[in-house]
Amino acid sequence: MKKKYLLPGFLALSLLFISCTGQNKNNGQVAVQMQPEAKIDIQDLQKYETAYFASGCFWCVEVIFESVKGVKEVFSGYSGGSETDPTYEDVAYGNTSHAESVEVYYDPSKVSFLELVQVFFGSHDPTTLNRQGPDRGPHYRSIAFYKNESEQQVINAYIQALNESQVYDQPIVTEVVAFEKFYKAEDYHQDYERRNPNNSYVRNVSVPRFNRFKKNFPEYLKDDVH
Repeated sequence: MKKKYLLPGFLALSLLFISCTGQNKNNGQVAVQMQPEAKIDIQDLQKYETAYFASGCFWCVEVIFESVKGVKEVFSGYSGGSETDPTYEDVAYGNTSHAESVEVYYDPSKVSFLELVQVFFGSHDPTTLNRQGPDRGPHYRSIAFYKNESEQQVINAYIQALNESQVYDQPIVTEVVAFEKFYKAEDYHQDYERRNPNNSYVRNVSVPRFNRFKKNFPEYLKDDVH
């Protein structure tokens, strides 16, 4: 159980009865809008740093990080498991050890890794094991990936600060994991919220989650984010 007073910008997720897979918990019908795959423009991202996080449905997480100043691009995908070339169906139905994750390309002169870690913890509940909001299963678990010792220290120090501040009534269950491989998700998952504004999950879960993040982190938002 999380407390009402938290470190900067923590948002409380609504526990709705719709899942990221688009499956209605009440009638079992699948409602994912399988639109044609979108072609993503190829960009020169070599000059940017990368960071990797998992905190529930990647549709939600992608749009949050894309709104942050200094972030150039975000891709939805799969990481944290051992299987090669996982598909959405494999991951969503628990047939792999991967989690829905995001790959964040950012300019460290404009946003630091620590600030991205703050965005990560401030935009989900790190005390719920294998669950985020209405989405349940190990593929929705909370993971902060690190690529080197410095990033590992930043993550662990922030978790320690959360614990020492007694921010949560329950233990933080976020995994701190060495990054190994990121598998980009199918094209129709990229920018899903923007391209599917009428999807029931987007309307009822993703948009409210994003709005809470914007309210709690106004200083981190790009100028064109409303």
